[in-house]
Amino acid sequence: MSLLAGRVAVVTGASRGIGLAVADALAREGARLVRSARSLTLSQSADRLDFPADISDPRQVAGLLDATLAAFGAPGLVVNCAGVFLLRPLEATTPEDFGVQLSANLQAAFQVARAFLPAMRAQGRGRLINLGSIADHRAFAENAAYAASKYGLRGLHEVLREEYRGSGVLCTLVSPGPTDTPAWDPVDPDHQPGFVPRARMLRAEDVADAILWVATRPAHVDVDWLRLGPA
Repeated sequence: MSLLAGRVAVVTGASRGIGLAVADALAREGARLVRSARSLTLSQSADRLDFPADISDPRQVAGLLDATLAAFGAPGLVVNCAGVFLLRPLEATTPEDFGVQLSANLQAAFQVARAFLPAMRAQGRGRLINLGSIADHRAFAENAAYAASKYGLRGLHEVLREEYRGSGVLCTLVSPGPTDTPAWDPVDPDHQPGFVPRARMLRAEDVADAILWVATRPAHVDVDWLRLGPA
């Protein structure tokens, strides 16, 4: 029997990279899947809804919630993978750069949690999994804006755990190290001193497997924070 048969799962950032790998992994295990990303085209089948949305916009997040409830009902699993990555020295990072990182990586996660967690609490069960980063607990040069957003996400995660303790809703932060996705294309880490070569990075499927493991734990098993990285 499939591990997620009949469960409703929402994945943001599901059009590429880790988000796409997570969506594929959940679908293979039988989840009724809602995929969201800005670049998706609206479509629906018996087991899947693709809903285009920019989750930095609270109105579009509300639309995603409404569409999910109309298609499949309240989700038992929400995996927030949407985000952006910036590698830039502090003095070259503009206020606009900083704002984009906070909006996409932190404010959007707040909005997804604020929209979906009440419905999950009302049914007395569910899991919210946020995709963090090694940069949510370790500092790197040229990482000020991205690290600020990811450290903030870790803080949000800790607060959510306290507020939803005892509700049946469990919150997990998954923090992977360097992962070979298109986000690294502008950086070209293979030719940058001190960077992990792409061949040695995690694969998106590795992170998806970790998230799937969290998603399929019994309801009495709480996974607070999961860190993984290349060997």
